[in-house]
Amino acid sequence: MLIGQRVLVAGGGVAGYAVARALALRGASVELAEAGAADAAAAAGGGLQITPNGMRVLDALGLGEAARDQGLASQAVVLRDGLLGGVITRLDLGPHRAEGLEYRLFHRADLVALLAEGAREAGVKIRTGAPVEVLSDGAEARARVAGDEVSTPLLLCADGFHSSGRPVLNGPADPFFTGQVAWRAVIPADRAVPSEVQAYLGPGQHLITYPLRGGDLRNIVAVEDRRNWAAEGWNHVDAPQNLRDAFSGFCPEVRALLEQVESPRLWGLFRHEIAARWHGQGLALLGDAAHPTLPFMAQGANMALEDAWVLADCLDAMPQPEALAAYQALRLPRVRRAIAAANANARNYHLRGFARYGAHKVLKIGGWLAPGAALKRFDWLYRHDVTKAQ
Repeated sequence: MLIGQRVLVAGGGVAGYAVARALALRGASVELAEAGAADAAAAAGGGLQITPNGMRVLDALGLGEAARDQGLASQAVVLRDGLLGGVITRLDLGPHRAEGLEYRLFHRADLVALLAEGAREAGVKIRTGAPVEVLSDGAEARARVAGDEVSTPLLLCADGFHSSGRPVLNGPADPFFTGQVAWRAVIPADRAVPSEVQAYLGPGQHLITYPLRGGDLRNIVAVEDRRNWAAEGWNHVDAPQNLRDAFSGFCPEVRALLEQVESPRLWGLFRHEIAARWHGQGLALLGDAAHPTLPFMAQGANMALEDAWVLADCLDAMPQPEALAAYQALRLPRVRRAIAAANANARNYHLRGFARYGAHKVLKIGGWLAPGAALKRFDWLYRHDVTKAQ
């Protein structure tokens, strides 16, 4: 179905480059327009966790080995008491890795660059410095690309939660502030740091850290409950002392990490509803444009990879109207469940008082009695394989 099909992809993040390669490998003639400059990815964002469901897509796209060269293998997820530093429970990923289920830690810029090179290698024409404004759907979707009006039989919006295509299909969005803000930072690291995700949980706060780039860097994401609104987006620079003051009651290990932070980014966490319509005639949404998620299950990039594969698979198997409808029908229940899990973690990580004490005690005892049980609860997420026949 896709051989010779013209497709325009708006957005050059994980979703955009992944779907562009997936379509080009199936014979489509793909152009991707990215608003940022050609070198923008080099400084974009911080760490990403790619879980087994995402790694399967990278393998199916023919990028698995390159991804393994870039991404550090994660050995465990360790939940710690943020105030005292002690281990609450350790989720050992060894048994999963023995089964071929891989968890890898990437700098976002490295993964985006890998996917972009994969798209180019597959024949995708990439335009940078070319913002896309979607004008309408239809037999020929219309958009402005870098100010020039164009039309295309298929326009795919992978342009994030401020997508210009989403309001064309759904009207204006009405996101709301969750009452939480997040700081992101990357600091130099010692290669002796364990290849683990460390989550420090405190009353109304938590901090997650893990190594990147072979252990040379360390990713930090710190989240705090607060009433004061903060702007949405990744690149609002904050004073490092504000971050240190916010976590001054945490254990010495955390405070030592934060002393190394020089230029943290602060953003407000907003909840966007899943789009009611992911597609119209000649227009479709994927990734955050369709279903933004809070970062508490590390599934934003993984859901984007899954979307890219399923959308390309559907378009290759059936006529476009049926394909777009099938894509939303296949993806909606799964992303709804993943987003619900992230929302639950937003509460569970920040428990206070007796609820916090009781939950940590249950996790600790459960880790002793049934070490694999906590991870097994998410088999529906990590063991799922969208690259098998839908």
